Amino acid sequence: MSVQVRRAGTDDLDRLVPLFDGYRRFYEQEGDPDAARNFLKARLDSGDSVILLAEHDGEAIGFTQLYPLFSSVRMARIWILNDLFVDDSHRQRGAGRALLEAAQTFAEDDGAAALQLETQRTNSVAQSLYTRLGWEAPDDTIWFNLPLDDSERGRQRADAPFGIGN
Repeated sequence: MSVQVRRAGTDDLDRLVPLFDGYRRFYEQEGDPDAARNFLKARLDSGDSVILLAEHDGEAIGFTQLYPLFSSVRMARIWILNDLFVDDSHRQRGAGRALLEAAQTFAEDDGAAALQLETQRTNSVAQSLYTRLGWEAPDDTIWFNLPLDDSERGRQRADAPFGIGN
């Protein structure tokens, strides 16, 4: 299967929203296409994130969303690969790999020091892909999470993952 990946813009919202909403539902969040559209539009309009869109024969089949961050120790930019999603009907056909490779190219071209992601311990399929592509899980690092908002506005269950590269 031939997958093309490109940077998405606000003109892609109609194609991104179903994917983003599906991604959130995968993580047991309530579907809300209107809120998804508003969230994505705000990220794109403000430049808060970079969204890469995977397409096959003109159909939007997946996306990844990257957020910038800075390492004080490295004195360099790092990109967080926060979201990675491929539609069920296109999984195991190279779209995830294409999105990860496009994210790497983007980060390298941007002069970033690293890409980072987080995944669930039980997501062995994704972990296998990450490892094959050269990603490493540091043995000397433990990530902690301090939930600040599990009100309706936050729409985040206290036990739900943040979704970073899940």
